[in-house]
Amino acid sequence: MDLSKVMAVGKNRKKVRVGRGSGSGCGKTSGRGFNGAASKAGFGGLLHREGGQMPLIRRIPKRGFRNTMFREAFDVVNLDRLVEFAGSKITPELLSEKGVTANRWGRVKVLARGDVTVALDVSAHAFSATAKDKIEKAGGTATVLPHRSGA
Repeated sequence: MDLSKVMAVGKNRKKVRVGRGSGSGCGKTSGRGFNGAASKAGFGGLLHREGGQMPLIRRIPKRGFRNTMFREAFDVVNLDRLVEFAGSKITPELLSEKGVTANRWGRVKVLARGDVTVALDVSAHAFSATAKDKIEKAGGTATVLPHRSGA
C-alpha cells in the first residue's frame, strides 16, 4: 500500500490559474466567454435571475398590512423571569444589565406567564392586563414608564 491509494482523489490537485496567457489553456477571456454581464469584473452571479420565469418574490402572495414605520417594538419579559429579581427595583436598565433584554434603551413589556408569590416593584413601558393584576395581587407595584421619543 502506498500514499497514492490512501489519499482522497483530487485532494492535491493544483488550482487553475486563469488569465495567464494562451499557452495555459485558460487565457484571453479566462473561461468567462465573450460579452455579457458574466464576463465583466464585479459580476455578482445569478442569485436573483430566473431566466424569464416569474421571480419568486413576485410569485408569492402578499397579504395584510405591515406597519413597519409606526410599529411599537418591545423587548418582552415574562413574570417568571422577574421573580428572580425580587427585593430590588426592577427597571429596564437592570434587566439589560442582567442579560434578560437585549437593548438597554429599548422599550420593555411585561407579560403574565408564571406566578408571582412575592411583592415585586416593576417599572416598564407596558404591561399586559393580567401581568399587572398578578403583580398587584401579590402586593407589588407596576409602574408604567413614559415613552422616550427616538427610542
